[in-house]
Amino acid sequence: MTYATTPDGTRIAYQLRGEGPVLVLLAGQANNHHWWDAVRADFHPARSTLTLDYRGTGDSDKPDTPHSTELFAEDVVAVLDHLGIDRADVYGTSMGGRVAQQLAARHPHRVGALVLGCTSPGGPHGVERGDDVRRALAGPPEAARQALLELMYTPRWLAGHPGPHHTLGDPGMPAHSRRRHRAASDRHDAWELLPRIGAPTLVLHGTDDRLNPTANAALLADRIPGARLHLIPGARHAYFEEARDHAGPLVLDFLTTATPHRP
Repeated sequence: MTYATTPDGTRIAYQLRGEGPVLVLLAGQANNHHWWDAVRADFHPARSTLTLDYRGTGDSDKPDTPHSTELFAEDVVAVLDHLGIDRADVYGTSMGGRVAQQLAARHPHRVGALVLGCTSPGGPHGVERGDDVRRALAGPPEAARQALLELMYTPRWLAGHPGPHHTLGDPGMPAHSRRRHRAASDRHDAWELLPRIGAPTLVLHGTDDRLNPTANAALLADRIPGARLHLIPGARHAYFEEARDHAGPLVLDFLTTATPHRP
């Protein structure tokens, strides 16, 4: 296992695979790098991929201290510094997209091109999931797991893909880390930061995403200078996996043709 150490002494496990320019892949809330397992290799014909286990997940340390999307972004910077990577393209989905917003706004020279998937600006401007979704996710464990599965994928896709599914949370997380991750995601508010993002940006979202409502995609695209918006018809929260044949080539084409980062 390979680790980078953050300024506060936390060890962050990371995984670097493939060859070529680096693409950082950032997973959703309470998930480790396995979130990307199903699609990671799709990027390797053109890119190497760098993932990490957020603090609290996977093989990283799990301190019971306050977490935030800004802190997670600083952890990404610590990994890049450890590897001697001055700048990389970044693709964040769900909470990973919130972390990517912080990274691109606060460390603009570290981000080449930016892809934000199924994510939100957070705060009072973000569109919250419905009360019916909240109730379903707060139910008994097995019912909540099934509800999350159906928010991630369409019934048709699930019928042909029985799992295991790596987007439903890290089963090895301690309870305190789950609480810390939830608080970090819930407290995210990048609205004032978004206009500072200078990286070429692509915003992706499934049209049938109820876990993170699709309306957030337009908010992000309108707020980030020059951002492009692409909606994937019929896709739910895990569009990047279910619609991989659509989303993967779209992301690679964007990364290949994006205008270089503004200084």
